Amino acid sequence: MFNLDAFKLNSRRAAAFGALAIGGIAFSGAAAATPLQLFPFIMVPAPQSAPPMVQSAPSKDQGTVVEMPARLKRQTVSYATREAPGTVIIDTPNTYLYYVLGGGQAIRYGIGVGRDGFTWSGVQSVTKKAEWPDWTPPPEMIARQPYLPRQMAGGPGNPLGARAMYLGGTVYRIHGTNAPETIGTHISSGCIRLTNEDVSDLYSRVNVGTKVIVRPMDRRADNAEGKRGLIN
Repeated sequence: MFNLDAFKLNSRRAAAFGALAIGGIAFSGAAAATPLQLFPFIMVPAPQSAPPMVQSAPSKDQGTVVEMPARLKRQTVSYATREAPGTVIIDTPNTYLYYVLGGGQAIRYGIGVGRDGFTWSGVQSVTKKAEWPDWTPPPEMIARQPYLPRQMAGGPGNPLGARAMYLGGTVYRIHGTNAPETIGTHISSGCIRLTNEDVSDLYSRVNVGTKVIVRPMDRRADNAEGKRGLIN
């Protein structure tokens, strides 16, 4: 005989078992998707991607470093002369400038001088000093080189360099240069050039009124008035 009560009881058990089975399947799927942390109270930081590398721009003042020959580097040397301390003597053929210290010594600088046909000699005095001077090429230079600028403001790109000392009423100057590789050569239109470092040193020693002697090409300063230019 059919037992209604037993049937209802079995139906309830089957329904409960089915619900349990479905829940277990859902739980195991979620567990597979997200692994269960063994220690949920420990905070693990989220992984971060490395920041992109930033490259710095090249420096504007990067350039070739010119290594000056030892003989052209500024140095104190033995120098016999009758000229008073503070006098500047240009040894044109040997491309040296001497600043007389007295007591048989002088500071010797390597210089660049006038090219063939543009050397000169004589006695002048410093009539003006300027830091980072403007450059205005004289008319005779413009006539020879019409491509030159008519005027150039002072600065690192200016061919007069960091300092200039003007000689008498002439167009000639003792000045710096933005081309240190030309020191020791006969290349200019008659001006005397030093490295910017050396011309700054000389500028600090020279005053307006300083006597400047420019030796001619046919007279070597190291043979005049005895042997000169010996390094101490």
